Amino acid sequence: MDPVNVIELAIPFFFLMIFLEIGLGYWRKKDFYRLNDTISDLSCGVLSQVAGIFFKIVTLGIYIVVERNLSVQQFFDVPAVPYGAPFYGSDAFPYFGVRWPEFLSWAAVFVAVDFLYYWVHRTSHEVNILWAGHVVHHSSEEYNLSVALRQSSLHGLLTWVFYMPLALAGVPWQMYVVCWGLNLIYQFWIHTRAVGKLGWLEYVLNTPSLHRVHHGVNPKYIDKNHAGVFIIWDIIFGTYQAEEEEPVYGLTVPIKSWNPVWANVHGFSDIVKNFRAARTLKDKMGILFKKPGWRPDYMGGYIAPREVKKSEYVKYDPPVPKSVALYALVHFAAVVVFTLPYLKAASSDVTSAFSVMGGAAVLLSLANIGGLFELRRWAFYSEAARLATMAVGAVMTMREHFVIAAGVSVFAVVSLAWLVGMRNLFVNRGWEPITTM
Repeated sequence: MDPVNVIELAIPFFFLMIFLEIGLGYWRKKDFYRLNDTISDLSCGVLSQVAGIFFKIVTLGIYIVVERNLSVQQFFDVPAVPYGAPFYGSDAFPYFGVRWPEFLSWAAVFVAVDFLYYWVHRTSHEVNILWAGHVVHHSSEEYNLSVALRQSSLHGLLTWVFYMPLALAGVPWQMYVVCWGLNLIYQFWIHTRAVGKLGWLEYVLNTPSLHRVHHGVNPKYIDKNHAGVFIIWDIIFGTYQAEEEEPVYGLTVPIKSWNPVWANVHGFSDIVKNFRAARTLKDKMGILFKKPGWRPDYMGGYIAPREVKKSEYVKYDPPVPKSVALYALVHFAAVVVFTLPYLKAASSDVTSAFSVMGGAAVLLSLANIGGLFELRRWAFYSEAARLATMAVGAVMTMREHFVIAAGVSVFAVVSLAWLVGMRNLFVNRGWEPITTM
């Protein structure tokens, strides 16, 4: 059985649901979305998918090696895990029947993946080095379906070890990949403010209400409801919290940036600075492995979450001219149009020049877009250089792909003229978060 990339198949569904939620918010006169925040969310998601092409060599590669060489089936007389198609039928009813051994096997693996996900997620909130990878997902101050796609590019490099019990049990990597993907797809719909509480389901499944709690920075909500699909894990292990008042969303220390690259590395940057400042090996290890916010007393001690009120909380939202916002939106759309076929092509050969250069181009483009929303001067120069390189590269390939190359070249030249016309708007220097405008 070949694995199905369920995440890739679900991408059109994700965007359809986001557009429907935007429409619902407009109809209900509720501000579910902000353009700058939404593009930042989706940019993190795009980067996560691009990074996954390269990092799966390590994360999935290790799983396959363990499953094929160190699973219990290699040392004991243990039957293989059935992983064929769980349903069968005729041409008229292709999924009418159930193959019970395979069906029960898939169900068991799905539950096992969800159980392990709970511990991955919980530990990622309790261990600082893991939080530095996971913090990306929590750094939005909004709560909508686009936040579900705000995923880390680096977190998987730190958490693959949690799923090794499945490999040791002989679960084929195809089953693991599909069940893990289905788990994430389920979690997409719970990132919404448009759905209230769901009665008795609040004690069985993870729901929008319960996951809103998880994204809250209110002290009573922090480190609660870590489940993926089944909230019973939180009930069993003491991390369950029902929604009382609507949370304040984001981080206890806001990131104050739309740059998806900075969103992925700022947690590690803080760890590096604190690690260097720590005086003893014990304290340095504490910086890495104790809870987020921990510091030795001589560095100020533990930074406890402060009480927040939704009515008084001010979201990060520096003003940006409409011309810059429109430019950023157009070029983000262009990045998405390029990325969808790129992901399919690059997956077949991650070492090719196209894969590496295409991934670098996506990263640079999205970093620039985030910087443009903050009116960063470096982003203006970086974007101008990117457009000039795009135009020259398109001309160089015009003999082989004339129509596409000509279109890209014209798009790049027109965009460069558009950008230069806005040059006086870019006034902020450096990478540090903006506090005033």
